[in-house]
Amino acid sequence: MTESSCGCHGDTTRAERDPAYRRALLTVVILNLGFGAIELAGGFAAASQALKADSLDFLGDGSISLLGLLALTWTTRARAQVALTQGVFLGLLGLGVIGFSIWRAFHAVPPEAALMGGIGIVALAVNVVSALLLARFREGDANVRAIWLFSRNDAIANIAVILAAGVIVWTGSAWPDLVVAAAIAGLFLHSSYEIVRGALAELSPPTLRKAS
Repeated sequence: MTESSCGCHGDTTRAERDPAYRRALLTVVILNLGFGAIELAGGFAAASQALKADSLDFLGDGSISLLGLLALTWTTRARAQVALTQGVFLGLLGLGVIGFSIWRAFHAVPPEAALMGGIGIVALAVNVVSALLLARFREGDANVRAIWLFSRNDAIANIAVILAAGVIVWTGSAWPDLVVAAAIAGLFLHSSYEIVRGALAELSPPTLRKAS
């Protein structure tokens, strides 16, 4: 049996044609949507803005990844349009988290740090699994890259949530939670820019792509 037939190695440049990518992406969709709902409930229970922001990222990632999975059979242009939608969605999500974090800054209450940290550790494990499943496919088209960036962002955000929980235990302050929520939002905005830029490049006429 060859490597390609066993599915041990993904097609990193044309992931949308690779059955292994479809299986990996379906697994990531299930993980994101399932844990996103759990983390959102935990965010309210722990009164943590960082957990709420991260849960929205999970749920958004799961929904967008599901759309990306459906788009794998579409044309290259249609997949680029999906990626553009993903990027805009991520940007709006980032702006929303920043706005709500500013509002919460005037009503700051320290979250339940132990619950916050525990959920953050489980979330990190889920995201590391997702990122590892998708890492070998990250050089695909704009749609594939967008989904990879979502998973990578989640893993980074969870590390920040865990660190914030530790600082909250040490200081008793609500500010680390709010700072991490804002940082997650900033990560959303940066990835949104990268995704939108890549999608617009794929949507531009070939002559303009060559000129650039």
